[in-house]
Amino acid sequence: MTESPHSVEPTRDGEAHRQAVASASARKEDHIRLAADQRREDPAVKGHNEFDDLEFLHHALGGIDNATVDLTAQVGDWTWSAPLYINGMTGGAETAMRVNRALAIAARELNLPMASGSVGIAIDDPATAASFRVIREENPDGFVMANIGAGRPADHGQRAVDLLEANALQLHLNAVQETVMPEGGRDFADWLRGVERTVAATDVPVIVKEVGFGLSRRTLQQLQEVGVQIADVSGLGGTNFARIESARGGNAFAYLGNFGQSAAACLLDAPVAFPTLLASGGVRHPLDAIKALALGARAVGVAGPFLLPALEGTPETLTDEIRSWLDQLRMLHAMLGAATPADLTNTDLLVRGRVREFATLRGIDVAALSDRSGARLQEER
Repeated sequence: MTESPHSVEPTRDGEAHRQAVASASARKEDHIRLAADQRREDPAVKGHNEFDDLEFLHHALGGIDNATVDLTAQVGDWTWSAPLYINGMTGGAETAMRVNRALAIAARELNLPMASGSVGIAIDDPATAASFRVIREENPDGFVMANIGAGRPADHGQRAVDLLEANALQLHLNAVQETVMPEGGRDFADWLRGVERTVAATDVPVIVKEVGFGLSRRTLQQLQEVGVQIADVSGLGGTNFARIESARGGNAFAYLGNFGQSAAACLLDAPVAFPTLLASGGVRHPLDAIKALALGARAVGVAGPFLLPALEGTPETLTDEIRSWLDQLRMLHAMLGAATPADLTNTDLLVRGRVREFATLRGIDVAALSDRSGARLQEER
């Protein structure tokens, strides 16, 4: 979950600051409750999304031995045990402590990277830091990503990293959420320069991500120009913060519920030269993750599908759920004849529906994706 980078900054008035922090903590609880409600009730979250516009061309004799599949993923300079990570969800509230503990235990048991929710509230009020620190306490040797908002001062990124002894910093862009959030910030003019300053001021790699509205080709080009090497396109289709914040504010912005681009559209739109792309947003099951990898993502982040098991189950049931995802990812690789995640970029993919329309309007030729395996065979010959 995210928080306004402007709404809880310390002030000289101690009581006003305490009230602001209490309001931010209450907002975190609202985020968890409303996100969980979306998982239970909103058909837009579990129903059709633009990953369904992607279809693998089935080759009945193209499979390989499941035992030969190597899920190891290369993400920048890091080697991850699988092309899957637990994306940032929450922190700074009582419920968040329980959720983050369960997620961190699962990450530890399965050797998966994990991101925190936005650490801004803990920077403003150290009393809330325990709900973030539990991630590192439960997973002392794992790969952890701290998270902070792009509107924050540049040194807050390093402070978030230090709090979690993090291996990387997720810097989130959430202009749509801020616009809809009743107490949100409205000044986005300096965000690009802020990203550049944060990259320079942070001693671990910075991963820039959206919060569910997508990163366009132009945005990715701008990020690369200021030194960003890894980006999570985080597209439309999963937990929807426009709807969450609109519900908190009386639904005044309900019309922004479908604003933005999907992860599938963003991956197609991305500049070829961008160093490392990650994908999240609308990933409902392992097949969606496989499709994102086939479009060039190095790894896929999942949050929403793991929220209810973390919130309502036990760490063991959550771990079993994520282990099942990993088993299915391996089996889908074998079925598609891909020995590694990188090999999925040689699978044949049909693009239909809204994603095809998007590609046409953006001047992207998707026809070549339907015969990538044939082109690969020609090269090998």
